[in-house]
Amino acid sequence: MKKTLLFLLLPVFLMTCQTQESQIITVNGAIPASEIGKTLHHEHILVDFIGADSTGYHRWNKSEVVKKVLPYLLEIKQMGYKTLVECTPEYLGRDPELLKILSEKSGLQIITNVGYYSPWNGKFLPKHCYSETPLQLADRWIKQATNGIEDSEVYPGFIKIAVERAPLKPINAKVVEAACLTHKATGLTIMSHTGLAVPAFQQIEILKRYGVHPSAFIWTHANNEKDNNKHIEAARMGAWIAFDKFMEQDLKEYVDFALLMKKEGLLDKVLFSHDAGWFDPAKPNGGTFRGYTAIDNFLIPALLESGLSQPDIHQLFVVNPAQAFKINKRLLPN
Repeated sequence: MKKTLLFLLLPVFLMTCQTQESQIITVNGAIPASEIGKTLHHEHILVDFIGADSTGYHRWNKSEVVKKVLPYLLEIKQMGYKTLVECTPEYLGRDPELLKILSEKSGLQIITNVGYYSPWNGKFLPKHCYSETPLQLADRWIKQATNGIEDSEVYPGFIKIAVERAPLKPINAKVVEAACLTHKATGLTIMSHTGLAVPAFQQIEILKRYGVHPSAFIWTHANNEKDNNKHIEAARMGAWIAFDKFMEQDLKEYVDFALLMKKEGLLDKVLFSHDAGWFDPAKPNGGTFRGYTAIDNFLIPALLESGLSQPDIHQLFVVNPAQAFKINKRLLPN
């Protein structure tokens, strides 16, 4: 009888294991990774440049921001986008409640983050970042990932850090170390504002020292590095290569890069986005807001004309973001 029952239950157990899927964390909760849809992986809604010692929710009116930004989100929703990854970190204008409002009003899935922005001589770092250890910083971020961001009931979906576009300073390395510890505890992917190859590979070495696989790392603003051999090297190690400041004048550079990475068998490690938006609370009506449509209007048609296929476009804007942002502890083998 026991053997018969086990035989009957085994297919159900196997089916459950096979259908269990990695998740992505949006401001409205967890979704299966397969539901991310067409995605812009690196954009901004509001960024406050006043500095960590002065910023806060008192600096902007949420209703005014919603009024200004919502039409831009509805515009890309009509273009078929389903998810926008909002990359503004804490102490630089991250507002989880604002993002939740915009997500609900637009119908877009929005993903926010934990982490600190360490360049610009520490202008956007809280004072405790200098006195605390990487473990203490990580503990702050892990608590947000576990309990939610402040009282918002919003959870972060990735780690956003930033380093100098130069060899790492000690404070940059500390932030990277804290990100590694947070990844090991939460499975959140590390996205790092980086630029050039030297700090990118220094960060990858720190990841390895902490036992974190390079596939947990998004090399942000990699388009600033002009040596494609470095992009190829990092991608073969597993890192995500993000060309994420697209504007129409960059068309040839982005198309050439996509063709190169496809030729090298590495298109599955490429991410494209605009780094657009940027409501600035210090400027009247938020200043000039750059929309999120240039990729659809210029880059995707050019990629198709250059010889990429529709499955390649799906890879770049659906599959790759799903793989990059799914919750997964990506550790080196012991």
